[in-house]
Amino acid sequence: MGHTEADLAQVLHTGPFHLALRAALAVRGLPLQRVQHHLAHRGIKVGVTSLSYWQQGARRPQRPESLRAVRALEDLLELPGNSLIRLLGPGEGGVRTDAERPATRSYRSLLEASGAVERLLADLESPADGGLHTVGHHERVRIGAGRELLGRDSAHVVRAHRDGIDRYLAIHHGDPGFDPARVEVSALENCRTGRVRWHRETGVLIAELLFDARLRAGETYLFGYGFEDGTGGPSEEYIRGFSFAGGQYVLQVRFDEGALPVRCRRFAQATTGAPRGARTDLALSGRHRTVHLVEQGVRPGILGIDWSWD
Repeated sequence: MGHTEADLAQVLHTGPFHLALRAALAVRGLPLQRVQHHLAHRGIKVGVTSLSYWQQGARRPQRPESLRAVRALEDLLELPGNSLIRLLGPGEGGVRTDAERPATRSYRSLLEASGAVERLLADLESPADGGLHTVGHHERVRIGAGRELLGRDSAHVVRAHRDGIDRYLAIHHGDPGFDPARVEVSALENCRTGRVRWHRETGVLIAELLFDARLRAGETYLFGYGFEDGTGGPSEEYIRGFSFAGGQYVLQVRFDEGALPVRCRRFAQATTGAPRGARTDLALSGRHRTVHLVEQGVRPGILGIDWSWD
């Protein structure tokens, strides 16, 4: 449906912000990439993804840099002064602000975490792939009454692709507020806990799990381990990155009966910076309070489940 100048004037008066922004972009005929380009020329850095979230109503600009971008948008889109800013009154439409929204991890935070992982692996004298490929991985994630990540357990089957492999490095990524010093690592089956390293700023912890035997190329090994967390703030997703192709991955998320989400979705990303695709709603089991996904023959990239509380 097209927008006219009259439509734009009306929605600038009544709001909400995201509809006003969307109408202004449509009437002026500016795609988001060109808007980002114009803002960059004014020294304002804002991503196309953020602009898209703003016009969809998924997020509201609230940080100083975001508000600066909104004022620049008013000028760029030839709108009256403060016409968009005034629609950003507190609590508009019940939509959370940038600052309030725990939301999914940003591209920058994922890149920082990736860099931290590389440094920790180097500290543990391990190559990135560890000499192992996953044949099957079943994760059980638990979300507590405070909406926090209580912990997760893994049953893992791996195959060595070179001789002499006798350990696996398990990576745990906590939510904002995560305290790695309070996380407990458990060797549940066919392994022992070795060294544990972490990077507090990015919420990354790596635990060394030692096998009872050295594997030869082609041999498989089954082991189990877990992380007891509960130290971070509210969790809204669980993601798993894959650098290999093949194998089966099963993820189950169980929620406390006092903190059931209103919606759960499976998602996939080809790379860290790519948009999330293949979103599928998942049914929450009323009796067991769980959702799950099963992926046969995983591909390199990111796979996970996200959820919303209200």
